[in-house]
Amino acid sequence: MPRQRLYINIDHVATLRQARRGAEPDPFDAARLCERAGADGITAHLREDRRHIQDADVERIRAGITTVFNLEMACTDEMLAIAERLRPHQATLVPEKREEITTEGGLDVRHDQKRLAAGIARLNAAGIRSSLFIDPDEASVRAAHALGARAIELHTGTYANRANDPAPLRALERAAELGASLGLAVHAGHGLTVRNVGPVAAIPACEELNIGHSIVSRAVFVGLVEAVAEMRRAMDAARQSS
Repeated sequence: MPRQRLYINIDHVATLRQARRGAEPDPFDAARLCERAGADGITAHLREDRRHIQDADVERIRAGITTVFNLEMACTDEMLAIAERLRPHQATLVPEKREEITTEGGLDVRHDQKRLAAGIARLNAAGIRSSLFIDPDEASVRAAHALGARAIELHTGTYANRANDPAPLRALERAAELGASLGLAVHAGHGLTVRNVGPVAAIPACEELNIGHSIVSRAVFVGLVEAVAEMRRAMDAARQSS
């Protein structure tokens, strides 16, 4: 089975920095450490309210990392213009609400399709791989394909929160298979940890995982390099044994 890419989301390094509004810890330094530990790419979500990652962070990451940059963002004119200027390798359109603690689910890709299609077209025209963060259901996968997205990221939050229920994993497997059959690159993320990543990592059609909070949390105890390495080992073991 092909090696699965691991992108590290460094948002919560910035969350810790913003608690004091200071300079440390630096998300860019974290990104470089993640790369040295084996990360295949770096993900950061530039929110409209700038609650953690700041504009200067994405500027430095885009210019200074040696792997690739995945910019998570809302589908707004402001964010699309930033993406067009920075030209990250990938831009993932995500739902965003000011009152939420973290992203609560996938985009409703059946709503406001004209706006989403226009945003995706702008990203594609700029040579940026367009991705949509969606729930793992057939309608959402087919809608993402119809809108012109090049990739989908399947929301794994329900899977992560319902450990003893096989239904969410089956939904992820079916959605991944459908997406790949339509020619979409298939990614996944949200709520994944070393303990639960195995079954998702073992999905053959899933090319890439985006993982952040659990790695940053683990880094408090073992350091960032080891936290990334632990996740990499868990993913590789699942791929090799499936």
